[in-house]
Amino acid sequence: MSAATLNALPTPFQRLLAVPAAMALPVGIFALLALMVLPIPALLLDIFFVLNIAISIAVLMVALNARRPLDFSSFPSVLLFATLLRLALNVASTRVVLVHGHEGGAAAGHVIESFAAFLVGGNFAVGLFVFAILMIINMIVITKGAGRVSEVSARFVLDALPGKQMAIDADIAAGLITADDARERRREVTVEADFYGSMDGASKFVKGDAIAALLILGVNIVAGFALGMISHGLTAAEAGEAYVTLAVGDALVAQVPALLLSIAAAAIVTRVSDQRDLAGQIGGQFADPRGWLPVALILGAVGIVPAMPQAIFLPAAAIAGAVWWQLRRHAAAPPPPPAPAAEPAPDAIALADVSDQTLVTIELGYGLVGLVDEAQNAPLITRITGIRKQLSRDLGFVLPQFRIRDSLDLPAQDYAVLLGGVSVARGSVRPGKLLAIDAGEVRAMSPGGHGLAGEATRDPSFDCPALWIAPSARDHAIAEGFLVVDPATVIATHANQALLAEAHQLLGPDEVREWVDGLKARAPALVEAVTPDPLTLPALTRTLRALVADGIGLAHPQPLFTSLALALQKTADFDAVIDAVRADLGARLIARIAAPGEPLKVVTLDAGLESAILGGMVDPASGQPLIEPDCGGMIVREINTIADAQGSAIALIVQPPARRALAALLRSRAPRCLVLSIAELPPTQPITVVGVVGDAGQPQPSAPALAAPPALEPA
Repeated sequence: MSAATLNALPTPFQRLLAVPAAMALPVGIFALLALMVLPIPALLLDIFFVLNIAISIAVLMVALNARRPLDFSSFPSVLLFATLLRLALNVASTRVVLVHGHEGGAAAGHVIESFAAFLVGGNFAVGLFVFAILMIINMIVITKGAGRVSEVSARFVLDALPGKQMAIDADIAAGLITADDARERRREVTVEADFYGSMDGASKFVKGDAIAALLILGVNIVAGFALGMISHGLTAAEAGEAYVTLAVGDALVAQVPALLLSIAAAAIVTRVSDQRDLAGQIGGQFADPRGWLPVALILGAVGIVPAMPQAIFLPAAAIAGAVWWQLRRHAAAPPPPPAPAAEPAPDAIALADVSDQTLVTIELGYGLVGLVDEAQNAPLITRITGIRKQLSRDLGFVLPQFRIRDSLDLPAQDYAVLLGGVSVARGSVRPGKLLAIDAGEVRAMSPGGHGLAGEATRDPSFDCPALWIAPSARDHAIAEGFLVVDPATVIATHANQALLAEAHQLLGPDEVREWVDGLKARAPALVEAVTPDPLTLPALTRTLRALVADGIGLAHPQPLFTSLALALQKTADFDAVIDAVRADLGARLIARIAAPGEPLKVVTLDAGLESAILGGMVDPASGQPLIEPDCGGMIVREINTIADAQGSAIALIVQPPARRALAALLRSRAPRCLVLSIAELPPTQPITVVGVVGDAGQPQPSAPALAAPPALEPA
């Protein structure tokens, strides 16, 4: 057994203390029963009276210091036991008063004697009136109001219970909270409902206790007269003086703790949850100086009336004015400066020192730091902000912030674009020069070339021939037909192309939740049909990432969500849902490479080749066909040859089971080829077949526009 396990075990002393703590409540209840049925001496009765008053004060203090009602969730049970203690003391004191009342006030204990002699001056008639007033305050004002608040609060809490449970289920389905957080919130909701339900019933304890005190006082008075005159031969005046005075003192001793508990119950049920206790909450809300100036003015105006006691009103007005002045000065005073941060220890390592919370990072060699220098207008920051806005507009969701930093690991003129810490693009630029790109429109001035001098290179974004030229040659390059850009634009464009190819990795649960919230404001019923049931936030994120990877942006969420909702009505299989959405949005895919009304340039696979792919090896994990390296290389070469011959993007139309494998093969190796299944080709889309991959003969000549996909099916 380990040392930690041994330390966790309770010691014999701890076990010895745990037994009395567990037995305290049962022993206390039996003590209350003993008070009711067994006679006790007057001294012990005085001790219990003082204990009762102390418990009532302690309960009141805990209720006032609680920051929210649930911080004193044991209050209903405490109220029950405090009421039982007071009733037990009433029974015990009644026995002592009736048995020993003829012997004098001290026979019933010094506490009862003091309440009877000091508080009401020994006049039992005055005591009766004081007791009646306390009963009215307790029953009609405090207890009745607290009972009504408890009843309404219990009703509202129970009515809101299903909604709170559903809100917790929705938050955990959306990934906002963990299972432990949900369990804790459910526990709080259950405790809150139980607490207010218990308080609704516990308020009846206070009301019943007040009625019992009134009945006990009547019994003591009637029985005291009878016993005094019959058993002890006292006159009516003597019996009233002896028994009624003690009965009133006994009633007042019990009524003071009852009034304190009633105030505590009212404070608990009327409490509003706050980070402060009740005194701090009230004090903070009365600290507004605007409320004290009218108080001072009104008290001063009343004080100058001749019939009013000016010696009281005018000092009160001055005190209110002083409070207003001090609060006004305090509100106008500047906040105190923050305490200086403690110097971190030299050997301390924070999480921020070893982790990068930014998803997209652009690293620059030390020779490119001038591109982000504010003294030079930071051209790269402006370009990066522009491409972030453009990417967000194209993809349909807000991209996270980019981070630009220097890196000593890169050569001076190199840059790198990192996505999640992995480099997705890297290049080199020449600061202080311009890049002249030959996009196919350069006019040759002579058989030897265009006549523009510069450092030969290739455009990192589109792999076009280019030259690094001096800024003075800008006009010459433009006249020759070159596209001239500065280094900041080169880096920004390269980052744009690299991130666009990996756009699905930029979409996370936070972006999806924000995207869904924006759609929910316009089409709440459509959102409810998809999330959180049947698709939770993680499942919806996975689905949308797959669609973005296939080239379906989220800029138009309503038709996309409509297609997704319809697909989910048919199947819950992930791949089948993606295929159904792509088939429904086929026109959007085709619009990427073909203008409206123009024929779509189509390439097909030879029937034998396609059959060989579908009948060949299958990936056991995904169930997708596996394409042999030689066959894949041949397909890539022929696709690129056809695309180069056409000079524009083309579409490879295949059978649905082969689409994923071929799309994965051609996505990076033949970026100008869009892979579509026959089911994704709209029936009304005009097409032109420009080639057949794997055909031993010559490629098929351009055919007229076909009206329907079945013409593409292999023979």
